[in-house]
Amino acid sequence: MRIESGKCKLGGLPRHAVGSQYSIETMKNNYTAVVKQDGDWWIGWIEEVPGVNCQEATKSELLESLRITLDEALEFNRADARSIAGVDLKRLLSPYEKA
Repeated sequence: MRIESGKCKLGGLPRHAVGSQYSIETMKNNYTAVVKQDGDWWIGWIEEVPGVNCQEATKSELLESLRITLDEALEFNRADARSIAGVDLKRLLSPYEKA
């Protein structure tokens, strides 16, 4: 398998892979980044959001790429949900937010 620097994608890494865990904060939530070194590369994924994974040459680059990719995935999901709702969109609070 060939690994190139700076690659991120929305696709699956195996959920059973073992690695270190880091907390990644977005504007409103915390997510868990699972990372591990594989040869010369660092690979990682966001535990709570299937399909968000990246690989980089260093751990710090990997964590930053995961933050960026997670933000993009969440925005994509928001836009997709809004387009499906159409003109009758009514935004409700998250089940975790207090009214």
